Amino acid sequence: MIECNFCHSKFPLPASKTVSRAYDNHKSKISSKQRALHVMLVVGDCILVGLQPILVYMSKVDGSFKFSPISVNFLTEGTKVLFAIMMLLFQSRRQKVGERPLLSVSNFVQAARNNILLAVPAFLYAINNYLKFIMQLYFNPATVKMLSNLKVLVIAVLLKTIMRRRFSIIQWEALALLLIGISVNQLRSLPEGTTALGLPVATGAYMYTLIFVTVPSLASVYNEYALKSQFETSIYLQNLFLYGYGAIFNFIAIIGIAVLKGTSSFHILEGHSKATMFLICNNAAQGILSSFFFKYADTILKKYSSTVATIFTGIASAALFGHTLTMNFVLGISIVFISMHQFFSPLAKVKDETPNGDLEMRDAQDYRSKETSFIDMAAGATEDASHHSGPDEKQPLLPT
Repeated sequence: MIECNFCHSKFPLPASKTVSRAYDNHKSKISSKQRALHVMLVVGDCILVGLQPILVYMSKVDGSFKFSPISVNFLTEGTKVLFAIMMLLFQSRRQKVGERPLLSVSNFVQAARNNILLAVPAFLYAINNYLKFIMQLYFNPATVKMLSNLKVLVIAVLLKTIMRRRFSIIQWEALALLLIGISVNQLRSLPEGTTALGLPVATGAYMYTLIFVTVPSLASVYNEYALKSQFETSIYLQNLFLYGYGAIFNFIAIIGIAVLKGTSSFHILEGHSKATMFLICNNAAQGILSSFFFKYADTILKKYSSTVATIFTGIASAALFGHTLTMNFVLGISIVFISMHQFFSPLAKVKDETPNGDLEMRDAQDYRSKETSFIDMAAGATEDASHHSGPDEKQPLLPT
């Protein structure tokens, strides 16, 4: 049997042109649906990611936040948990007769055990979501968006080392070009005289930048691995676990701050405005959309789509807050777009590569194929010695 890497449908091993043609047609149909899904994910991600730094900036009062950033993160995770529960209830009502109940206790407990790895990205995301607010104290929204693009290179390295994803030389060159494009945009927006943790502003800002780049990169890679390793589990059930862990970690942080600063600081809803309410809804929608990226697409596409949102953030930042769009920013954005086109160009793909996002999903099949490879080789050698092939039989079984 051959398993489709996208929808996991099974086909018999093509032994005739009819079966091969059916598999080829199915693969073409699925590829079209996959491309359409990718386009919708990228468009939605560009809008949500582009708005996020703008809303954070609008939430500041006199250059600081009147609310606890952790409270915003906790409310965001709570919103995503409610959405996951509603979607699970809706999905369970649409189940067919005879299917295993989606919300049964045994199924829920088994899924919780299988998806325990989601606690890792949830913890890392809790740290990253707090850093998003800290970065806004040092840089304007456009620069924060540009700095976040550094995650693409870190993610590529992690995908290669952790998930054994392959990249061509041209794709590595595209990632290097991305770094150059980001570096062109000079970091000249640091508030003068500001200090952080008792360190000079430049030192503190660069430390935050280093953490801001590495932590979410690890979170994204582990999130993609955890979601795809349990592909048969409902995406909404996996989201429930992921967001539940995130809400728990943020609530623990709120309690820790209350213990250190006193119970007077334990005010989850204090200091919020209309801008923060929009920010919570935007962050929740962004997190939900990201889960579909990681399960049905891949992390590289997610980060590159976030890069496209940079131009939207820059223009909106200039229009709303009067931030200047320098020539360095325009040149940097241009180089980033060239890098993106080069990375996804058909000429840049690895020869005979598995499509991005599918390589790690086929690891489980590799072990089974290795067990039968010796038997298949022996059987094939015997058949070749006793069977004379006609001209038509020498054609490949699968389209190349």
